[in-house]
Amino acid sequence: MRNLLLLTVGLFFIFQTTAWAGQPPLQYNTNGKFKIVQFTDVHYIHGDARSAAAIERINEVVDAERPDLVIFTGDVIFGEPAEEGIRYVLKQVSDKKIPFAVTFGNHDDEHGLSREELLRIIQTLPYNMTGTVEGLSGVSNFILPIQSSDGGKEANILYCFDSNSYSQLEGIGGYDYIKFDQIQWYRENSKRYTQKNNGSPIPSLAFFHIPLPEYNQAAADETAILTGTRKEKACAPVLNTGLFASMRERGDVMATFVGHDHDDDYAVYWKGILLCYGRYTGGNTVYNNLSNGARVIELTEGQKGFTSWIRLKGDEVVNKVEFPGDFIKE
Repeated sequence: MRNLLLLTVGLFFIFQTTAWAGQPPLQYNTNGKFKIVQFTDVHYIHGDARSAAAIERINEVVDAERPDLVIFTGDVIFGEPAEEGIRYVLKQVSDKKIPFAVTFGNHDDEHGLSREELLRIIQTLPYNMTGTVEGLSGVSNFILPIQSSDGGKEANILYCFDSNSYSQLEGIGGYDYIKFDQIQWYRENSKRYTQKNNGSPIPSLAFFHIPLPEYNQAAADETAILTGTRKEKACAPVLNTGLFASMRERGDVMATFVGHDHDDDYAVYWKGILLCYGRYTGGNTVYNNLSNGARVIELTEGQKGFTSWIRLKGDEVVNKVEFPGDFIKE
């Protein structure tokens, strides 16, 4: 049985699909930098004037930061028509010829189109890097390697997970969790990249929508170093399936980046991994007590760690941190 499972996971690795064939591999620039912008919870409703602030912020942040990659961590749309909505949001980035990827949230497929249908739409847009793994729980599971500036090796790995939507277990309410087969998929790919790198884990980041239960554990610990705004409890799954433990055990994931909770944008260091929120990006289509913006992550080639900050309206930058330096106690 175990050999069959490993064979199946190996097939998962092989048959990951990413649509736009014209997109070259992600790669560090000649200055040894790679910048990611995370937009989350755009909650866009096509034709609704309240969504104008979200589109304005997306364009303002992208023009200011000129990222190498944009990742939308779920709840991109919040109303019908779904196709027009998701196309319009993503075209703000695609039309600027910037690679982008999407991990689904719990609201994206509530407006007349399934996750699979939305993925097919996303994959028609130029510069899309959103993939899927057939047979794996969820739809937006994929891996994005970042190549070294000389193209000779994978310098970093980005793991993107579909955190699913709502619990399907009788007697267990609330939000769903990242499933065991998704965790096994991560573990086997992490092992594969580590072996390819002469046994040394490749510094990695993970992106998904719904926070892990560890976000609440970390924020409740008075000894944990937390930077940013926390105005609500993390709406995490009731059950813990062990993704954090697997990441800690594998030793490659430096940080996770989520959305879902609109009044949080903090980063908290917990047991060796930085647990981060993006900044709510949407307009006034749902609850929000923070002005909208985005999280920026800048990697430096050859260094284990990154710099991150929140960019808001009018070129305002807040909560700039260096990881791991700002989170390690002397």
